[in-house]
Amino acid sequence: MENDTREPAAMSVRGAAVWAMAGQYLSFAIQFATSVVISRLFLSPAEVGLFSIAMAAALVVAVLQDFGLARYISGLPSLDRDEIARCGSVAFLFAFTIAGVLALASGVLARFYGQMALAPLLRIIAASYLFVPLSVIPMALMARAMQFRGHFVVNLSGALAQGAVALALAAAGSSAFALAWATVAAAAARGIAAQVLRPSLPRRVRLDGIAPVLGFGARSSLLYLSGALGTRTPDLIVGKALGTFAVGLFSRAASLSDQFRMLISGAIGSVFYPAFARIRDRGEPLGPAYLRVCAGYSGVIWPGMAGLALASEPLIRALYGPAWSATAMPLTLIALTEVLLVALPLHIDLPILAGKLNPLLARNVIDTAMSVLLLAIGCRWGIAGAAASRLVYGACWYLLYFGFLKRIIGFDARALLAIYVRSALATLAALAPLALAYVLWSPPATMGFAPLALAALAGGLCWLAALALLRHPVLDELIGIARQVPLLSQVIPVPR
Repeated sequence: MENDTREPAAMSVRGAAVWAMAGQYLSFAIQFATSVVISRLFLSPAEVGLFSIAMAAALVVAVLQDFGLARYISGLPSLDRDEIARCGSVAFLFAFTIAGVLALASGVLARFYGQMALAPLLRIIAASYLFVPLSVIPMALMARAMQFRGHFVVNLSGALAQGAVALALAAAGSSAFALAWATVAAAAARGIAAQVLRPSLPRRVRLDGIAPVLGFGARSSLLYLSGALGTRTPDLIVGKALGTFAVGLFSRAASLSDQFRMLISGAIGSVFYPAFARIRDRGEPLGPAYLRVCAGYSGVIWPGMAGLALASEPLIRALYGPAWSATAMPLTLIALTEVLLVALPLHIDLPILAGKLNPLLARNVIDTAMSVLLLAIGCRWGIAGAAASRLVYGACWYLLYFGFLKRIIGFDARALLAIYVRSALATLAALAPLALAYVLWSPPATMGFAPLALAALAGGLCWLAALALLRHPVLDELIGIARQVPLLSQVIPVPR
């Protein structure tokens, strides 16, 4: 029997972040290019909306696919082969359950929306979850060991397979089914790559001694289910209230905002969970490390999301064409919502690490109720009202979690406010060139892609200058991460 007793990390947090970001950047580039080509050449907003409804319904149920196994494995002080086999068996059990539930629910969903094509779409998506157990345990084991090179390979494999299948089938006239089959291809590719890198299939089903796994997983799944009802149901609510065309526009805006946020943050949240677990195990305070994370998120993501909001109209027109122009307004509001939602990062992970799962679940239920209720009310005013409800929700979300996280983590509120002020000033500096371009060069309705790109480049330079002038703590982190990249390590000086 082999034991894992939390040996020193195989790579530093910054090195792990580089690999996580590299995988996220390349995956984003592939997914983004695929969505642009498909939207401009092959699929209408209504077709994308139909798939979005099916995918949203699947994701509500599929919160059980992981069953908390990634966090369970990362949080264990020690791990042996028997425990890995038990986790793998649980993963397969829940994957088959999810696939079965989705297949059985497909007809009911189709009749509810009056769209019979939803039934086969949902059954195809259901098949993708049969491959999920192949990647869940290997990914968790690699994250535990801070081996994010493996995550890079797995994520890139899935993105390539998804993009290739989606483009090929969309070009062949498969409509929304092209996107559904692409989810199957992505899950299969991820599973195969993960098993090649870190084989972990159980030799036999191990259900003995799984009480701790099920106990942690059951509470985690309640948390995930509550969260999913808030984050996955918007497409379902908008689709039912406003129709497939409206949900196509809304889901495209939400997807672009989410992809852009992930592009900026680089999926580094997957690095922080095991990193904070190590800080906890050493008995060190979490507050100082959390403030550095807040500085990183607000200093980098705030300018990006605010810039996306400001550039939404010319960007949508340039990327997706005039058929999608109505996406600009909801994109602006949803992108601004992200500014609030990243102001308190790791709001799920750190309470779990601190053993505060039950109070976290209570707040998550309130969070979900706010999200669903505000969106349902907002839909009374069409897609504009639906998008505006997200901004109201973001403000309520921040108020809900601020005091809770402060008690758990013990960060200095005044130090956090100082970070927010610096990040806000850096954000304004980043937005200034584009705002001036609108006034002095071309308004949003007529601005072309070239001047937009030039303004964005100028904004990036102003942002870096502002970080240096403000002595923003994220600047040292960015330099440290850049020095982990072999091509840049020799040209970037070590900060004094």
